Amino acid sequence: MNQQIAFIGGGNMASAIIGGLLRQGMSADQIHVVEPAAQTRDKLGLDHGLVARKAAGPFLEQAGLVVWAVKPQFFKGATIPVRAHTGQALHLSVAAGIRSDSIASWLGSERIVRAMPNTPALIGKGISALFARNAVNAAERDHVTQVMATTGDLLWLEREEQLDAVTAVSGSGPAYVFYFMEAMTTAGVEMGLSREQAHRLSLATFLGAAELSRSSSDSPRTLRQRVTSPGGTTQAALASMEDDDLQAQIINAIYAARQRARELGDAFGAD
Repeated sequence: MNQQIAFIGGGNMASAIIGGLLRQGMSADQIHVVEPAAQTRDKLGLDHGLVARKAAGPFLEQAGLVVWAVKPQFFKGATIPVRAHTGQALHLSVAAGIRSDSIASWLGSERIVRAMPNTPALIGKGISALFARNAVNAAERDHVTQVMATTGDLLWLEREEQLDAVTAVSGSGPAYVFYFMEAMTTAGVEMGLSREQAHRLSLATFLGAAELSRSSSDSPRTLRQRVTSPGGTTQAALASMEDDDLQAQIINAIYAARQRARELGDAFGAD
């Protein structure tokens, strides 16, 4: 953590990683941020005590690691003013869909790591999957591990194409949970509970079920079956879901997310 780090883009994911680094003892003056939006620069200053810059410059030459936290459609353009100052750096991308071949082409470097985190990283409870190109050595992988571990759990992948599946399952996954919680809360309100009561019940149910699953060696299927008594209320609910083929719909939705990740790589990758 004694190495300087630069962030290209200062949005939510950059802020999550920066917050984790600061909690682990990195000082604010070791972190450089390039962020065109004044409102986002101001927020970084308020939240983390950082002075973010509007544009790239020679200050980036001090960074041993450059974290690319830009939207996929802006990635290529963002590399143009940066690459002249970061030829010696290791590069870490958290942009969805953009493949390392494209990033290597734009930056003129093979030392590329891709990561797919998710939004619970904002509170240190995320999970990230990572892929490193062959030019990234063991010490550099360890450094990236140290950086991303500040945001939660992580795992390394052997094949880059697996990142599209990760994007679909865990990258977009928190939204699926929130969507289900919305439905549970709405149903509770329609049945006579207050919105606060229904939300509290749905939130505690997700937290408790997740902790139970994490602490158990049993599969989710087995845990579900244990809750489902023949002829009981849970069986009635699950039978309704099965009649609507809800599980297949969820699986199809996750495939749609993976397809969109692939489309982003095709649309905004190297020509």
